[in-house]
Amino acid sequence: MLEIIPNNTRFDFVGVRKTALAISLAAILACLALILIHGLNLGIDFAGGSLVQARFASPKATDEVRAAVAEFGAVDVQDLGREGTEFLIRVPLSEENSESVNARVTGKLAQTFGADKVEILRVEAVGPRVGEALRVKALLAVLFSTLTMGVYIWIRFEWRFGLGAGIALLHDVIITSGFLVLFGYEFDLSIVAALLTVVGFSVNDTVIVSDRIRENRAKDRRAPLANVINRSINETLSRTILTTGTAVMVVVSLFVLGGSVIHAFAFALLVGFIVGTYSSVFIAAPVVLFFESAGAPAATERGAARSTAPASRRT
Repeated sequence: MLEIIPNNTRFDFVGVRKTALAISLAAILACLALILIHGLNLGIDFAGGSLVQARFASPKATDEVRAAVAEFGAVDVQDLGREGTEFLIRVPLSEENSESVNARVTGKLAQTFGADKVEILRVEAVGPRVGEALRVKALLAVLFSTLTMGVYIWIRFEWRFGLGAGIALLHDVIITSGFLVLFGYEFDLSIVAALLTVVGFSVNDTVIVSDRIRENRAKDRRAPLANVINRSINETLSRTILTTGTAVMVVVSLFVLGGSVIHAFAFALLVGFIVGTYSSVFIAAPVVLFFESAGAPAATERGAARSTAPASRRT
C-alpha cells in the first residue's frame, strides 16, 4: 500500500511550538480586531429582514434593480455573478410589515420588469425579535459545544488535555470567523452549522493525538513528555493528512460546484478544517507540555518535602 507519510518520520513539532503559538496568537488578535472593526455581516436569520432571490430573463444592472425596489427603504441588492441575471434583494423589516413586504417586493419586480421576465427563486423573511433570539441561541450553541468538547477530553484523559482542546477549539472558531468577515460572507444559520462541524472535526483529531500520547506515555514513563508528544504526532501524521485531505477535497468540490447559496458554508468548512488540523498538532499538544513544565517545579518541591519528612521524624 502506498504511504503518503512514512511511519518513521521524526518531525520536531514540539521544537517549533513557540513560533506556532506566536503565529496563532497574532492570527487570533488580527481576527478579533477585524471582527470588532468591521462587525459581523449578519444575514436575515440573525439581523431580521426579507430576502428575495430573483432571476431575470435578460441581464440587468444592479442600480436598475435597486431603483425598482427603492421605495422599500435601505434595500441591499447583490449581484450573484450570473452574467447580471440573478440577484439577492434584502429589505429591512419591522414587526408591522414583516408579513407583507415579500409580496410587495415580488409584485414590484413583476410590475417593473414584466411578470414573464422575472423568476422568483427564493423568498425568506425573519422578524427582528426572532433574529435577535436566533443570535443569542447561535452564540450559546457554539460556546456550549466548545466547552462540552473540552470537558469530554478532560474526563477521558486529564485536565491538561481538556484545557488544550478547549483553547484549540476557540482558536479554530475565532480564526474561521475572522476569515468569513475578511471575505465578506454573511453569518446565518448555515455558518453556525459549519462552525459546529469544525468544532467536531477538530476535536476528533485532537482525541486521536491525545489517545496516542497516553498510550506512548504508558509504555515508557521515563521518557520526557516532549519526546512522547513528538512521537505520537508523527505516528498519527499520516492518518491526519489523509482524513483532512479527503475532507478538504469534498469541501472544495462543494465550494466550486455547489452554487452561490452554499459558498459561505463551504468556505467556512474549508478554513475550519485546515485550521483545526493545525491546532490539533501545534496548539492542543503544546498546551499539555506547557502545563507539564509549569507543574514540574511544584512537583519537585513536593517530592523534596516527602523525602525530608522521614528524616525529621527520625530526629
